[in-house]
Amino acid sequence: MQEFLLNNYSLFTHSVELIAAIVGLLYYNRYKDAIAKYFIWFLVYVAIIELIGAYPRFIRYYEFLSPIKNFLAGSKFERNHWWFTLCWHVGSAVFYAFYFREIIESSRLKAIIKICVLLFLGSSTLYILLHWDAFFVSFFPFIFIISVSIILLSIILYFIEVLQSEKLVKFYTSLNFYIGVVVFIWALITTPLVFFDVYFSTEDMDFVMLRAVILLSSNMFMYLGFVFALIWCRPRGEQRLKKVKG
Repeated sequence: MQEFLLNNYSLFTHSVELIAAIVGLLYYNRYKDAIAKYFIWFLVYVAIIELIGAYPRFIRYYEFLSPIKNFLAGSKFERNHWWFTLCWHVGSAVFYAFYFREIIESSRLKAIIKICVLLFLGSSTLYILLHWDAFFVSFFPFIFIISVSIILLSIILYFIEVLQSEKLVKFYTSLNFYIGVVVFIWALITTPLVFFDVYFSTEDMDFVMLRAVILLSSNMFMYLGFVFALIWCRPRGEQRLKKVKG
């Protein structure tokens, strides 16, 4: 069971990501006039970057890709750390900040998110430049933690506005609310794992297995939660009016 899970970890993760993207496209007409359509675009974006980001595994296992394997051998792009740092750790933070900023109506809260994102982009760029060689061979816990902090801040500010408005009455029908709750729980579960990555070693398979189970369970919870929300919710009231206002 342990070997099966580890060997198919990527397959399970990519599958739920793809399912979420497909469901989003199937229900796109329902949300095409709502801000939620940006979230569907994001789900497709995630599926694409995950597919592209798997190139080290593809070129390792598929013989017909051997020319690409030989071309990348020994280069900075032989590994995919740089790709996920930019497209996921930085990209996801920027998207969620943008998304919840679009939903939030308070100018003050919008300004807080905007300032934090600009500081995040500036500090991330500087950190990458100062650790240029490591950028291609490892992930940066600093950028990941700040990225998650930006996401959590955006969600918390959204929740604060919901609690102070009439939106609270119909929160259970709001796709945005479900997105916020699901991502918030996912972030709280997965972020602490970063501090234990120093113990990640094939010599300690119990930890490797535990980490894989937690990440896989969290990812499945998040993307299947998105699937449920896209099917269950209806873009009415706040979402459509917000889109009309531009």
